[in-house]
Amino acid sequence: MIEDLESILVTEQEISERVAVLGKEISDGYAGVDELTVIAIINGALLFTADLIRHIDLPVRIDCMRVSSYRDETEPVQIPEIIDMLRLDLEGQHVLIIDDILDTGHTCERVVKEIGKLKPASVRFAALLEKEGRREVPVKPDFVGFQIPDQFVVGYGLDFAERYRQLPCIGVLRAECQNPPSWV
Repeated sequence: MIEDLESILVTEQEISERVAVLGKEISDGYAGVDELTVIAIINGALLFTADLIRHIDLPVRIDCMRVSSYRDETEPVQIPEIIDMLRLDLEGQHVLIIDDILDTGHTCERVVKEIGKLKPASVRFAALLEKEGRREVPVKPDFVGFQIPDQFVVGYGLDFAERYRQLPCIGVLRAECQNPPSWV
C-alpha cells in the first residue's frame, strides 16, 4: 500500500508529535471549561480523534457524525450529505468538531450549521490537515495540525474509496491508483 504513494507529506513521527501539541493547545483553549464534547467526523477523523483525545487534559464526551463529501472521487461534492447524526444532547455544551481535512470548507460549514441548531454553548473546529488554496466558503479552523499543498492525500484515516486509511503516514496517492480498473 505504501508503494501506491507518490510521496510522503507527513511522517508517522511528525503526526504523533503534532497531535500531542494540538492536544495541549486544545486543553489550553478550553481552560476553565468543565467538560468538552468532541464530535468526530467519521470515518476520516477516526484515527486522529482517537489519538488527539488522549492528549486533551479535560473530561471529554464523544460522539460521531457521518458525512459523505467525496463519494469515491478525488474532488469533494459541493453539498456534503449528513448520513448519520448525533446521539448526545449538545445544548449548553462546549463542542469541538474534529475532521481529517479542511478542503473546500463545505463539510465544515454544513456540520457547524447543523450543530449550531442544537444550541451548544460554543462550537470550535479542529482539522488534522488544511489544504492550501482550496477554500470555497469562508470557514476557518480553530486548531490545525498541518498545512498541505493541493494534492490528493491518503493515510492516517484519509482514504480513497475506503482504502489506505490504515497507513501510518500521510502521502500523495499516485494518479494511477485513483480508481484503477480492478476496483470498478
